Amino acid sequence: MPRRSPGEGSISRRKDGLWQASLQLDGKRKTIYGKTRQEVAERLRQLQGVARENGHLPDAGRLTLEEYLRQWLEQAECRLRPTTLDAYRVIVDCYLAPRIGGVRLSRLDSLRIAQLCSNLVRAGCSKRRVQSVHGFLHKALADAHRWGLLPNNPAAEVDPPKRGHREKTLWTPEEISCFLSSIQAGRQGQYAALLGFLLASGCRVGEALGLRWSDIDWKAGTVHIERQVTEVRCKPIECEPKTRAATRTIVLPGWGLELLHKQKAMVAEWRLQSGSPFEWTDRVFPTNVGSVPLQGNVRRALHEACDRLGLPRIRVHDLRHLHLSMLAMAGVPVKVAQQRAGHATASVTAQVYQHVLGDADRIAAEALERAIGRH
Repeated sequence: MPRRSPGEGSISRRKDGLWQASLQLDGKRKTIYGKTRQEVAERLRQLQGVARENGHLPDAGRLTLEEYLRQWLEQAECRLRPTTLDAYRVIVDCYLAPRIGGVRLSRLDSLRIAQLCSNLVRAGCSKRRVQSVHGFLHKALADAHRWGLLPNNPAAEVDPPKRGHREKTLWTPEEISCFLSSIQAGRQGQYAALLGFLLASGCRVGEALGLRWSDIDWKAGTVHIERQVTEVRCKPIECEPKTRAATRTIVLPGWGLELLHKQKAMVAEWRLQSGSPFEWTDRVFPTNVGSVPLQGNVRRALHEACDRLGLPRIRVHDLRHLHLSMLAMAGVPVKVAQQRAGHATASVTAQVYQHVLGDADRIAAEALERAIGRH
């Protein structure tokens, strides 16, 4: 039987029924285990790939969790969105490094991760934040497992705390009408047209901030979404849309186009009056001095408008939900609303529709009654 070449690897079945694969390179042997031959064969293939790239087998050795996570962030920088990368760095700096960062990666187990989640909740962290910490750790340790640094992913065996369901506060049609009347009268300051546009288009606020005048087809009454503005620690960054489905063309209602006409005249006036150092671009929604609006200031403007009009406070993103709610009440099909909103799947759109329509099954039964003229 011919001798195996270094790095070729071997797969065998143990007496206890588990499968194992071994790989030797430069005098170092790595063994991985699994329940099926297919599982260990896949992991062996991945380990061989890592060995080819690095010239050696991965070894956790004395590597601590913090050291591994710093290296993981460095290698992931080129494939993560800026906001995601910044959020991950905050998780490492504020939640993981101070608590379990000194633990050796090879000694990290599920119990320690479960205790971390419990301690964070007791320390006052929201369940949503703890879910984010667990989600990041799960993702990073999955790569450590895939690269052969860990025999398994200890975070996979830990259930993060569940958040309670919180009903969204959405305005009634009368409240929407009150808000729009105020917007159209120009009584909401420099962000009036932006807030109205979010309601008219259903865009994400970052997509609206990335909009340029060249993206508007006045004759067709459409806007084309192909970029967005995100923020990393109050620094605006322009990038591609969130998903492939987010690149789309939206037909605006007449009052939405009217808002854009007013905004164009307002921006021209700001440009003439401004003596600011900012370079004026063709952005549709700049501030009155030509800079990119910070989303915190947009949120503050919306809350001030709510208080002034006596409306319940909502999030800026809720204007997008209100747009979908109006489509649901108008009977627009979910698939059409999904494409308009730029959702990657129809499930998110359907959740908003379900929230608005309530007992959809009863509505369906009543529609059947009307169809045969008995109601």
